Amino acid sequence: MAGFRRSVLFLRTITLFVIIAAILCCGDARKLHKHHRNRNKNDDNYNEEVATPLVEGFVQVRGTQFELNGSPFLFNGFNSYWMMNVATEPADWDKVSNVFHEASAAGLTVCRTWAFRDGGDRALQSSPGVYDERVFQALDFVTSEARRYGIRLILSLTNNYHDFGGRPQYVQWARNAGATINGDDDFYTNDVVKGYYRNHVQKVLTRVNTITGIAYRDDPTVMAWELMNEPRCQVDYSGNTVNEWVQEMAPYVKSIDNKHLLAVGMEGFYGDSVPDRKQYNPGYQVGTDFIKSNLVKEIDFGTIHAYPDVWLSGQDENAQTNFVQRWMDSHLEDSRTNIGKPLVFTEFGKSKKDPDYSLDVRDSYMSDVYADIYDLARNGGAFGGGLVWQILAEGMDSYDDGYEIVLSQEPSTTSLIAQQSSKMASLEHML
Repeated sequence: MAGFRRSVLFLRTITLFVIIAAILCCGDARKLHKHHRNRNKNDDNYNEEVATPLVEGFVQVRGTQFELNGSPFLFNGFNSYWMMNVATEPADWDKVSNVFHEASAAGLTVCRTWAFRDGGDRALQSSPGVYDERVFQALDFVTSEARRYGIRLILSLTNNYHDFGGRPQYVQWARNAGATINGDDDFYTNDVVKGYYRNHVQKVLTRVNTITGIAYRDDPTVMAWELMNEPRCQVDYSGNTVNEWVQEMAPYVKSIDNKHLLAVGMEGFYGDSVPDRKQYNPGYQVGTDFIKSNLVKEIDFGTIHAYPDVWLSGQDENAQTNFVQRWMDSHLEDSRTNIGKPLVFTEFGKSKKDPDYSLDVRDSYMSDVYADIYDLARNGGAFGGGLVWQILAEGMDSYDDGYEIVLSQEPSTTSLIAQQSSKMASLEHML
């Protein structure tokens, strides 16, 4: 038996070595994609380089579990919010392709990225209802490349913050049109602003991809839509204002697209509906109610984010790690018992800007989070997976935010990611 275990360990070690070596060789991936600028659905070479083609079928929810074609669906994934923005320049398409190539080699099967750029440079929507076809074709390329590499997308439809326009841009557009606007939180209540948002939803969901010929609402490459990245509301910390907006917009999304899953995009902060749960917040509220909004019928799964280095700045590494453990445990319990829907850890990471940062510290933190995700998925049944923030390609220094990971340059972290992917894939077959 001991010899057998040593053999299994040896094989696993060799497998991980092969995965990491493949990723480290991806720096020359441009050579593999020399035809990508001319690819379309009728091109004889379109599928020539497919590494892991997408398994057809839409990810669905049954109770507290994700399913694909009737079987449990678990995953390890990542954030690369920048993809559409970078892909607006054809010379940079390889950055998108390389990340998908490296991510697929590491077993990552879900990517979360933005389906918006509201105003500003390289805007998808330059003003209400006015879209740049060149930028839309960049999103088409991102989606087609994800499909080629067997990676499903969670697409966020706008942002809480001014980055990429988001909520502040929408209310500014309404103010410019003569609407009475008191502040950014009018995004959730002003009829003009809500009309702008609904128009964007309709435009994106009914868009026909110019590369694949598939409408976004009909494309199984899309795993889910998110109403917004990290909604917050300063004028109403109870969570009621955001919740009323969710109750209005979630049915609207489903009226256009009832094939895909839908999430709010929350960080997980508790509101006033269950006061006892607020003890798990990091000492404050942000105007959302995790339980109340995820109980909305049209919302299919809950999401949490965690940035203890920001939320609990000044506390030591152990305190921050313990907070994340409690954050995951409490939300899993609520997902199972109070909400009855799956849960995804859609953002987590470790910043290189932290005073105590080292590669070992980051790898240790990620290892702890990954172990918790695996254990909770195995024992709780409602945890679908986690998405690390964020993965970049080589040569993208302008997008560095401290949390960046370049798989081809950071082998120890890449090894952790690949191991987690393997564990989640194995667990998927055990459920």
